[in-house]
Amino acid sequence: MITYSRESGTDLPRVGTPDFKAHAHDHYAELRRHGPLHRVRMSDGSVTWLVVGHELAREALAHPRLSKDPQPFAEQLRASGRHILLAGSGFGGNMLMADPPEHTRLRRLVSGVFTSQSVEKLAPRMEVLAHELIDAFAGRGSADLVSSYTAPLPITVICELLGVPAEAHEDLLTWTRLSMGPPSEQQRAGLTALNTYLRDLLEAKRRTPADDLLSRLIAVRDEDDSRLSDTELLGTAVVLVVAGHETTVNLLGNALAALLDHPAQARALREAPERIPNAVEEFLRYDPPLEITPTRFATEELELGGELIKPAETVTIALTSAGRDAPVEAGADPDQLDVLRPHPRHASFGHGIHYCIGAPLARLEADIALRALLSRLPDLAWADPTEPVAWLPAGITRGPVRLPVRFTPTAS
Repeated sequence: MITYSRESGTDLPRVGTPDFKAHAHDHYAELRRHGPLHRVRMSDGSVTWLVVGHELAREALAHPRLSKDPQPFAEQLRASGRHILLAGSGFGGNMLMADPPEHTRLRRLVSGVFTSQSVEKLAPRMEVLAHELIDAFAGRGSADLVSSYTAPLPITVICELLGVPAEAHEDLLTWTRLSMGPPSEQQRAGLTALNTYLRDLLEAKRRTPADDLLSRLIAVRDEDDSRLSDTELLGTAVVLVVAGHETTVNLLGNALAALLDHPAQARALREAPERIPNAVEEFLRYDPPLEITPTRFATEELELGGELIKPAETVTIALTSAGRDAPVEAGADPDQLDVLRPHPRHASFGHGIHYCIGAPLARLEADIALRALLSRLPDLAWADPTEPVAWLPAGITRGPVRLPVRFTPTAS
């Protein structure tokens, strides 16, 4: 169990290590017992304030004095080895790492693509892809659902939307997973490869536009005749690839792991598939795909959760913890999965001006993917119920590395 301490120094609770991530819910529960905000040391050695309570998470996510723009804090980021966040690294120059007014302009330029109405047009193609993937393993009687289903479906959807050729999908999946890890040579190599590929692809689409999102982003202008600069275009493309599929991979993986652990819950959804959209909200509450948010920076002294946050100190929000702390109906246990829970509350897509622009896409993908799998494989079960789930050992995301399952083979 995590060692609790409020004092600064070497005895700070260690968060984000492989052991912590393997038992994340137990560790976050222990932290919540002592309050909603703690000073912790992350796996890369950096010290940050970690929000673990639901209500304080919502406050922090929308706090006007917690900046998402790392550029004013470049010196301390370079000193700590976390320069991966800065402009020119590939994660800079995008709306996820910008504050108003730049955030407002960048979000406006891409927001029209991800409305619920726009995303719904993708549903028929998503359904075809889901069933094609199931067809490929349904006759075998066993599969790893991560490599066979939860990973290839979201990467194919976002790549087809963006206009990435099919032969590059597997590479983008690999580079993204590396990019989402902690600072390391592997992370830098993955991000460099992803940037290089997308820069070349954008240049090719600038010469020969197609009917895809990247081509539209190159050409888009708003009512003030503003458009994306080259740096913003590349940064936006990187974020759309990474955020557009990595979180959905883990949303699906976490949902299926939960259903495999709770067969009665899976049975309830098979009997009432119209409840799957509501169940997706419960999965987002119960075990969200983003374990902790990217770093936020205090632009000036502020009070948060009864603690004084000094200028330039960092704050990170543990969404995995906040979900289990979210209010549920009277008499209910927030640590229990209930796919029929009315109106599950969570902050897994964020809160305030940075609310996830891709939320409609993720929700629709999860609905279609779960609906297809539950209907096609009615006796889906763990291949070995005694084998513990292997969770991602590093990075800000949370999801299973593998989902080995068995089922009665069926004809495609």
